[in-house]
Amino acid sequence: MIHEFLSQLDPPFTGEALFDHLTDIVFFIKNERAEYLVVNQTLVERCGVQDKGQLIGRTAAEVLRAPLGTSFEAQDQSVLQTGMPIVSQLELHIYASGDVGWCLTCKQPLRKRKTGKVVGLVGVSQDLHVPDLETAEYQHLAAAISYAEENLSAPPTVEELAEIAEMSHYQLNRRMRHVFGLTTGQWLLKLRIDRARQTLRETDTLIASVALSVGYSDQSAFTRQFRRTTGMSPRDYQKSNEFRRD
Repeated sequence: MIHEFLSQLDPPFTGEALFDHLTDIVFFIKNERAEYLVVNQTLVERCGVQDKGQLIGRTAAEVLRAPLGTSFEAQDQSVLQTGMPIVSQLELHIYASGDVGWCLTCKQPLRKRKTGKVVGLVGVSQDLHVPDLETAEYQHLAAAISYAEENLSAPPTVEELAEIAEMSHYQLNRRMRHVFGLTTGQWLLKLRIDRARQTLRETDTLIASVALSVGYSDQSAFTRQFRRTTGMSPRDYQKSNEFRRD
């Protein structure tokens, strides 16, 4: 039924016009070469270009500065080659426009109707918003949040935070999603990476020491997670901020 309906539309429905009005969401459709076919206005602005035509037919690596663009393109290629979607991946985005912020990214492969061959992908990245600290919902989480912030060198488990908040695992996750837009596990990851970024940005602390300070006993594991989340290694991030400390 849906195929019959969509086949009647002229032009074919892509959702572009709708996503143009959602300023906290980046939306795109890409072909099998990971080139942009459809983009929304938010992506145009964050790439620092004047119009959509400057993005169409180009890859993320061609329009976004390294390492962010190359990281996005590698992510695209993974979806295109494996056919496996990316669902609610927590990422820090640093755009040419100067916009910096945390997002949840989802990418789904697009397949040919009869053969099932992957011929492109569709994706969205939605900004996370600063929570209202005055709400009752936040106050229910305050003790658990404070405990996590004070014990990042030995990060608590979700179960421990649920016990501190006097909630079940399910109740804690539900409240965290309502307040932060994240699961408890995602929020803990964001907290650890934010603390690591602050240290890397403001000091010359050794990477191994930064890793330990946010609960990673293995520097390589910390580096992998930091790169996956921010698009660059801890060392590159620290170097990119050196001029700000001079």
